[in-house]
Amino acid sequence: MISGKTTLIAHLGFPTESFKAPMIYNPWFDQQGIDAVVVPMGVRPEDYAAALPQIMRFSNLRGALVTMPHKVTTMALVDETTPTARVAGACNAILKRPDGTLLGDMFDGAGFVRGVQRKGRSFEGARVLVSGAGGVGSAIAASIAAAGAAELALFDAYVASAEALAGRLRAHYPQLVVRTGRNDPAGYDVIVNATPLGMKEGDPLPFDVARIAPTTFVGEVVMKTEITPLLRAAIDKGCQVQVGTDMLFEQIPAYLEFFGFGTTTAEALRAVATLQY
Repeated sequence: MISGKTTLIAHLGFPTESFKAPMIYNPWFDQQGIDAVVVPMGVRPEDYAAALPQIMRFSNLRGALVTMPHKVTTMALVDETTPTARVAGACNAILKRPDGTLLGDMFDGAGFVRGVQRKGRSFEGARVLVSGAGGVGSAIAASIAAAGAAELALFDAYVASAEALAGRLRAHYPQLVVRTGRNDPAGYDVIVNATPLGMKEGDPLPFDVARIAPTTFVGEVVMKTEITPLLRAAIDKGCQVQVGTDMLFEQIPAYLEFFGFGTTTAEALRAVATLQY
């Protein structure tokens, strides 16, 4: 039950129809007896810079979850960012501190990497291809680099985005081989779709499935459906896969700590989640 004492966490993005976080956080808050709620708030890109400071002035707001398409834009709208967010060039969480200042952090990459590692795959010495160099792709690339990958290939329809991410990675991980400009999945140990392709009916596949080996691990960030067309094609080839919501479940404990709500496990969250697709 929401009351006048309820603490709000905004969930900012556009469109909101595919948001899954409220169906994970809110059942867990209920189970734990925590008087807090995650509230989806649709903000169009052209309105975001003006809307965010006003939303953050709500007196009963602890902070915000930030999703597409605002993760990169948010960097310039907060007072401080963590080193993780700066390497990623994006943030997906905002904490409103007691003095009203805003701290931005990024948990997408850590959630994705932890999910893959818990499935028995190591990034140590791996060759990895990430398609999509926006907020989520940049975060995933940064965490994969930190996990010990040997080579990281980056692709984005906006070449400048991939090149900028490559520059940040080379500055922080000089031993890492970073390539840009190609989206061919052949020869990679892990490939990641960090683009919105798969959210809309009829979207093209982000990779040429014929070029994916059965030994390749295929990761997805799209959460519109559990098994996206890319994952279905990968499963049919015999590939091990990770669904989009795995990244979300694995990062939520870090989010909860960030917002001051204690912590939990991915398993405990899954046990109470009421996910719908």
